[in-house]
Amino acid sequence: MSDPVGLIGASGGAQLPQRGPVRSAEPQDGQSFKDTLLESLKEVDRLQAEATQATEDLQTGARNDVEGVIAATQKADLAFRMLLSVRNKVVQAYDEVKQMRV
Repeated sequence: MSDPVGLIGASGGAQLPQRGPVRSAEPQDGQSFKDTLLESLKEVDRLQAEATQATEDLQTGARNDVEGVIAATQKADLAFRMLLSVRNKVVQAYDEVKQMRV
């Protein structure tokens, strides 16, 4: 049985009663939330860099397809909004955990 929080066998001899199967904090595929979040950050950064480059290319005349620039910009904007939404949910969950009474 795994103990992701480290409470089983804690000092003081007091153990919490088990209320069901204890699941591991690690996902089955082996990739942690931190790794997934860092990958998402890198992807958003890459998309924003591509959108910036496309905009600069359009302004300098190296590119003629306005539709492609708009699509790249919208894709970067959507990715950023999605990442911001995940961040807000994580902060909200953290605030809820902070307010829990132990």
